[in-house]
Amino acid sequence: MAACAALLLTAGCSSGDGGDPDKGGTSASASDTPGASASGSSDAVPPAEGSVTVVRTVTENLKSPWGVAPLPDGGLLVSSRDEGTITRVDTDTGRKTELGRVPGVAAAGEGGLLGLALSPDYASDHMVYAYFTTASDNRVARMIYDEKKPAGEQLGAPDTVFKGIPKGMNHNGGRIAFGPDKMLYAGTGETYHTELAQNKESWGGKILRLTPEGEPAPGNPFKDSPVYSFGHRNVQGLAWDADKGLWASEFGQDTWDELNDIVAGDNYGWPDAEGKSGDPKYHDPIAQWHTSEASPSGIAYAKGSIWMAGLRGERLWRIPLDGTKAAHAPQAFLKGKYGRLRTVVAAGGDRLWLVTSETDTRGTPGKGDDRILELKVS
Repeated sequence: MAACAALLLTAGCSSGDGGDPDKGGTSASASDTPGASASGSSDAVPPAEGSVTVVRTVTENLKSPWGVAPLPDGGLLVSSRDEGTITRVDTDTGRKTELGRVPGVAAAGEGGLLGLALSPDYASDHMVYAYFTTASDNRVARMIYDEKKPAGEQLGAPDTVFKGIPKGMNHNGGRIAFGPDKMLYAGTGETYHTELAQNKESWGGKILRLTPEGEPAPGNPFKDSPVYSFGHRNVQGLAWDADKGLWASEFGQDTWDELNDIVAGDNYGWPDAEGKSGDPKYHDPIAQWHTSEASPSGIAYAKGSIWMAGLRGERLWRIPLDGTKAAHAPQAFLKGKYGRLRTVVAAGGDRLWLVTSETDTRGTPGKGDDRILELKVS
């Protein structure tokens, strides 16, 4: 698969969100498996230069926010990694209402209550899915959200749909999302046990594809396995483009962070390759960054581009797409203005929700941190 020229930034290799914590088969066609990368592009190729305008601050004073799930009525559900709670944010007023605490969350290091996603049938079942760390593993559970109950008591008992994902102090993955095929995708980490990434019998260092009930999804590349792609270090962002192609962001170690187009069954190289290797055994990223410039977390698709939140890099990257390659060099916005950036979510049309991450123990929180911003992008 063709790959764009790398963005070779001048910053040197570094630790922190790089080598230190918090950095950190056969292909199915897009027509066979809707989550696989598509070869065409429904949108016109975006221009080289885009723009970002901060429209407003939606809410402030969030504690270790991580996952975000937009509700049909326009509100947002936000997880607190360290407190193990889910909070509803009214996007009109900024008012916060705590739904409740997810039982069994064991927050430590980069583990805790991480990604959130709404059931594809949320209108009828009101199910919220959460990826979280327990005392023994990382797992995915679903809970009924009943907003008619009193605040703090609106979450039903968790029903575990998938467990046994390796856990560690670091590299727990955590992003979950339902794809256009209504299957559940989960990005996992290798917990600093690098050998797990190449072991298809381990769920660490993978992108998993599951049914809503937690079974291996039909059409997965490896028989009776939830593994969709492997050879990942720590997948932190998942998003689909207009052609239902799947994209993922990934922490590198000391050299290269990555944005990958994901193809079912492909090997993304870790730990044998970090960034572009040119080895045909491995699927090269379409863009790469020195770790000090990115440490990528959440991603979203809007206006023909992938938008990627940077933790250590403290900026929002725009990667304009042309099919499964970058149309132009990545472009950075908001550098250092809001600190560490954890999650970015499409809000429809030219709007994004952007979540900061200064209260995650690695930032320098100021008055109002953490916050959610509404952006207008092009």
